Amino acid sequence: MHQLKVCAIQQPCNLGKQRNLGLSIAKIEEAVALGSNLIILPELHLDSYFCQTENYENFKLAETIPGPTTKIFSKIAQNNKIVIVCSLFEKRTPGIYHNTAVVLDIDGSIAGIYRKMHIPDDPGFYEKYYFTPGDMGFKPIQTSIGKLGILVCWDQWFPEAARLMALAGAEILIYPTAIGWDPLDDLAEQQRQLQAWITVQRGHAIANGIPVIACNRIGFEKAPNQDSGINFWGNSFIAGPQGEILCSATDQETKLLTYAINSQQSEKTRQIWPFFRDRRIDNYSELIKRFIN
Repeated sequence: MHQLKVCAIQQPCNLGKQRNLGLSIAKIEEAVALGSNLIILPELHLDSYFCQTENYENFKLAETIPGPTTKIFSKIAQNNKIVIVCSLFEKRTPGIYHNTAVVLDIDGSIAGIYRKMHIPDDPGFYEKYYFTPGDMGFKPIQTSIGKLGILVCWDQWFPEAARLMALAGAEILIYPTAIGWDPLDDLAEQQRQLQAWITVQRGHAIANGIPVIACNRIGFEKAPNQDSGINFWGNSFIAGPQGEILCSATDQETKLLTYAINSQQSEKTRQIWPFFRDRRIDNYSELIKRFIN
């Protein structure tokens, strides 16, 4: 498809599982009415961001793939002939859980999954307690509308992940995300963090000559049994293959970010800026080292 109408749904995820799901479904219906072919939801959109604390009881939130949630989104994808990217806390087997993005194709089938590779462990983001790092590598998912390079949140800071997806044929980089501010940080620090987040992902678009879709959640989510929490900063955006911002949201609005992407623009961009041609692959072997002394 030369023209692909994409939609990233920026929404709050602090309403409880059923209301979160209901809001996502309602927004998907709105996106379908706008003619969207590809719809992306934020990271772990079914629940509040439970990784703010380490709590054994949260493992009850995990589900299998296929499972009840994929069944719901599969039906929606099939009925509307759309591709949906949703995000789940996956129970692979007892003791192995993943932060997993699922891609449903237009016939309702699971086109593929991506298990988050880079797992953070920082104050308020205790993901290593819950998630086993992905073991599927950086492989695009083939769908009826093209090859999608799905990466998740913390993955977005690593140029290696974006590059490997692009080298494997990804036509779009897609980042379901749950990232926000610590309210104790001052406004200047919050702004630096936000601008770094936007800039690094625009850089992935530029370096690889393909569009990037970053889909974040919004709203304050209090940490259980604490006075602290995370103010998820929204600012979802769609960037073109030269890093140009095509569509964006603020830090507070529930919004459908829609844009008709032209795949021929990526080809033209790569012809003008032939970064892949000029890569010195004969001198990159040290990239696989942790540190160069």
